[in-house]
Amino acid sequence: MNIQEQTVLVTGGSRGLGEQIVRAFAKEGANVVVNYYQSEEKAIALANELGENVIAIQADVRNKEEVEGMVNRAKEVFSTSITTIINNALVGFKFDPTAQQTAFDISWEQFETQLEGSVKGALNTVQACLQDMKEIGFGRIINVGTNLFQNPVVPYHEYTTGKAALVGFTRNFARELGQYGITVNMISGGLLKETDASSVTTEEVFNIIQTTTPLQKVTTPAEFADTALFFASPWSRAVTGQNLVVDGGLVMD
Repeated sequence: MNIQEQTVLVTGGSRGLGEQIVRAFAKEGANVVVNYYQSEEKAIALANELGENVIAIQADVRNKEEVEGMVNRAKEVFSTSITTIINNALVGFKFDPTAQQTAFDISWEQFETQLEGSVKGALNTVQACLQDMKEIGFGRIINVGTNLFQNPVVPYHEYTTGKAALVGFTRNFARELGQYGITVNMISGGLLKETDASSVTTEEVFNIIQTTTPLQKVTTPAEFADTALFFASPWSRAVTGQNLVVDGGLVMD
């Protein structure tokens, strides 16, 4: 299925990386659902800017009923099921190296927040769309990860653990869902310059990344978004269960 024929759900799509992913798919002619949790004004403005093929719908990805309601609303508006999911939502986290709690004082509740945002959020979106994907024999599930569990430039304990768990989720679902024509992959960036979450990252950290990266630059959200297009396109039809690191070569996996 070509991208312009797809209906794409982008969680956390109102700002930062999510916004760039929304823009990339809209530019290719897809129907796009801009999911947001709190950023209503930004989500609506983005949808209005990009035209009638883009709609904004509120839902907390951790809430199964809200996610199901969002998916049903999207089907009503577009008169078609969601074919493509980008699990991008980030719940309650900033890449602030000065405020990050250490191994001595970080709480289990902080880990739970990130595990719920990463894994439970992905589970809810996938299960809300899975039956439709199975019936049409096509689905593209793209999870947003991080290279930090391979190269923890800063030990963001809870965030990195949540994304590491998402790798296991990605590969297990890829193994089971391939028989239905559904691929499940992950894109892992480094710290992107910049998103709302990385806006508090110090220049010192960005400079370390830049000087140790083969391409000698920090990856941008727009560059990352291009890879989501690849995983949704026919060019990746034989690729599933993969974690593609998009960070300018900093981590070579």
